[in-house]
Amino acid sequence: MKKLSFLLLSLFLSLYSISRAQVDRPKLVVGLMVDQMRWDYLYRFADRYGDKGFKRILKDGFSCENTIINYIPTYTAIGHSSVYTGSVPSIHGISGNDWIIQATGQQMYCTQDDNVNGVGTTEKEGQQSPRNLLASTITDQLKLATNFKSKVIGISIKDRGGILPAGHFADAAYWFESKSGDWISSTFYMEELPHWVNGFNKQKLAEKYLKQDWNTLYPIETYQTNSIEDDNIYEGKWAGETTSGFPRKTSELMKDAGLELIKTTPQGNTFTLDFAKKAIENEKLGHNPSQNTDFLCVSLSATDYVGHRYSLSAVEIEDTYLRLDQDIADFLAYLDNTVGEGNYTFFLTADHAASYNPLYYTDQKGNGGYLFTRQILRDLNAELKAEFGADKVVNSLLNYQVNLNYALIDSLKLDANAVKQVIFKNLNKVDGIAYVIDMEGGENMFIPAPLREKIINGYNRKRSGAIQLITEPQWYSGTPRGTGTTHGVWSPYDSHIPLVFMGWGIKPGVSNREVHIVDIAPTLSALLRVMEPNGNIGKPITEVLGQ
Repeated sequence: MKKLSFLLLSLFLSLYSISRAQVDRPKLVVGLMVDQMRWDYLYRFADRYGDKGFKRILKDGFSCENTIINYIPTYTAIGHSSVYTGSVPSIHGISGNDWIIQATGQQMYCTQDDNVNGVGTTEKEGQQSPRNLLASTITDQLKLATNFKSKVIGISIKDRGGILPAGHFADAAYWFESKSGDWISSTFYMEELPHWVNGFNKQKLAEKYLKQDWNTLYPIETYQTNSIEDDNIYEGKWAGETTSGFPRKTSELMKDAGLELIKTTPQGNTFTLDFAKKAIENEKLGHNPSQNTDFLCVSLSATDYVGHRYSLSAVEIEDTYLRLDQDIADFLAYLDNTVGEGNYTFFLTADHAASYNPLYYTDQKGNGGYLFTRQILRDLNAELKAEFGADKVVNSLLNYQVNLNYALIDSLKLDANAVKQVIFKNLNKVDGIAYVIDMEGGENMFIPAPLREKIINGYNRKRSGAIQLITEPQWYSGTPRGTGTTHGVWSPYDSHIPLVFMGWGIKPGVSNREVHIVDIAPTLSALLRVMEPNGNIGKPITEVLGQ
């Protein structure tokens, strides 16, 4: 009987071990968000990419070639939130980088948290947390599934790029503080910076990179195939510059611009990945003592800053992506050497894409233009004052939305529907506006179905404006003849993003089936065998998974 009992116990323990072993996961998941990266950047400069960066992830990974953002507006904070929650602003609540709280008229920044303090800084930039994010993230779900034994860290030059992906239960999120040039955090996560972060900050790498100046990686004449002539009217200049062309003397410019300048150079991405490597090393990511999966969320923001200043066609964009290709190759090699090739899952995507500069586009004889929203707002309030005798009935046109001054409307006992009718009448006449949509209904009948879905997904009743503006193609909010580029609208140039998975659990391949930004989180949930985030509306991209 003792022998039988021993055999039965041994069998039970063996079966238990087998069942435990069947929950197989990678040692580390790395999400790399490339801010403002259009899908076509995977191929636009491909003739100049090396074999170990973008080409490696396309060759060894699975590329979802037709990944679409299924909401508007297309802004950074929303994109980061939607990738990691599998949800949309209507549910996760991040309805812009900034929004108006409709009940009070107060403007709110996406990660603003006045109840926490900065760590590593006394500046207001430290008062940030994920509290405004209403839904859980895939990183939150991983923490829950492993009884909080997985380690999760978010890193980005932009606070929102580090905070929102890492979720509510993160061990840490870090972002860049321009005044000091340091990586900082907040008391939401910790009371003091780890020693390794302080050590990294003491190197003053942002300053060192800027002292090197920014010249092209290759001879400038080799950029003429993929980019327009350098130093043109579509590119912005820094204060003190007489030309927008190369070389860019960042060593001189930073005397006035400060260390903020690092954000608008490709070295901003290098600097971010330098910090990410130190996090992997010092936090032992991918070598969790509990044998659970760790998750590192990295967002590269310099691509966005460069795009906003110099536009899509610029030599600066091409050079930034050629350097990013090398940075990605170096980062993947680092992961191979530290975590082990085949032990980690890597994915690359973007929070949004970007438009061609409207002036450049129209100079090529295309249709397009600028919505000078400040003037539109002034004109609109003048019409409303003439009609109702009240000043500033409209608070703002933030996020391509009309935000009404409800406190004023209520105090004067104005008819909100009558106010809206004046707004519809005037905005429907404005060049570049295709639709003026009443989010309470009534003006929604004649909208193409795909647009209707994006409008509904992007509307959060408590944080979005009462009226949504839909632009005509190649129109966006800006100053007439403005330089650089921007984003925020429904069109493919803002909503078609890259999505490539590679590594553990991923089957190499490619698909042109339409998938959405919200499908990324449930795909990772399926890969990791954890519950999808609690606001998820996406579906797993099953072609990607190699189990």
